[in-house]
Amino acid sequence: MRVSEFDFDLPPELIAQAPPPVRGRSRLMRLDRASGRITHGMFHQLPGLLQRGDLLVLNDTRVFPARLLGHREPGQGAVECLLISRLTQAVGEQRWRALLNPGARISAGTRLVFESPGGRLDGEVLERTEHGRVVSLSTPDGSAVSAAIARLGHMPLPPYIKRPDTKSDRERYQTVYARHEGSVAAPTAGLHFTPELFAALDQAGIERTTITLHVGHGTFQPVRAELVAGHRMASEAFDVSAMAAEAMTRARAEGRRIIAVGTTTTRTLESLVLAPDGGVPAQSGETDLFISPGYAFRMVDGLVTNFHVPKSSLLMLVSAFAGVEPVRNAYRDAVTARYRFYSYGDAMLII
Repeated sequence: MRVSEFDFDLPPELIAQAPPPVRGRSRLMRLDRASGRITHGMFHQLPGLLQRGDLLVLNDTRVFPARLLGHREPGQGAVECLLISRLTQAVGEQRWRALLNPGARISAGTRLVFESPGGRLDGEVLERTEHGRVVSLSTPDGSAVSAAIARLGHMPLPPYIKRPDTKSDRERYQTVYARHEGSVAAPTAGLHFTPELFAALDQAGIERTTITLHVGHGTFQPVRAELVAGHRMASEAFDVSAMAAEAMTRARAEGRRIIAVGTTTTRTLESLVLAPDGGVPAQSGETDLFISPGYAFRMVDGLVTNFHVPKSSLLMLVSAFAGVEPVRNAYRDAVTARYRFYSYGDAMLII
């Protein structure tokens, strides 16, 4: 298939620039996989759209303020540093794999300064790699680098949100169940959930568990290949605890549905190594699984997801799960009905 087959016209004003005023008050489109039927409602109605015994699986990764804004020394040229993964850690010095902007002008040996009323971080570019730069970060007084990043860093909002991040993004660009820090992008299907909704799901007999996949910078990267088969996903780390594995094993053995909340959860579940009897062992590792039309799903029976970028790997995953034409029709309806798109937008339930 050609990547161009996953393009669609999206009015810019439908790209959500901020979350809804109240978390969980998003719209919800339901797409039936068998019939292609589309219905419309609100996200807080989710418990009534699922079945007693369904198992919701959510990604409990936590976004950290990975975006550092500063300048180069000498010269004072502005620089933006997106921290991707930590390579080494000590109290007063850490090494990170990072993306720098403007990248073309920054070579090994360049010194960087990130400072605000909250403190200062000194950086040095150590080397250029295929996937960015290796950057050393330290504090002038030898205090904890992690604490300085937490104070100075900005939330790494996606590039289609055309505004600076605000203090409220530290809470709203984060799920209410986020636990394990390590992502540079939120698992956005989970942003709609609230403690009140979890209570309603419990009342309806909907079970839930969590896995962890740390979302990397690849979530921002467009598909540049002309053919779908030519795309390669960046690798991301995941962990499935014994408790989550046991919950999924029981659900599969009892014939209950597993509903993935988000594409990150879907990619994790579909990457798992299963026991010969179909059970799910606890496991951790990395996945670069790219799911596109033609993929045979093994684990996921339903999907909660947001509305995605044209020609993106996320849209291809959704199309693989629900069918290319049904998803195309659903997105056409979403535009007509003025749904909000992308990270802070509305949601779909595909089941």
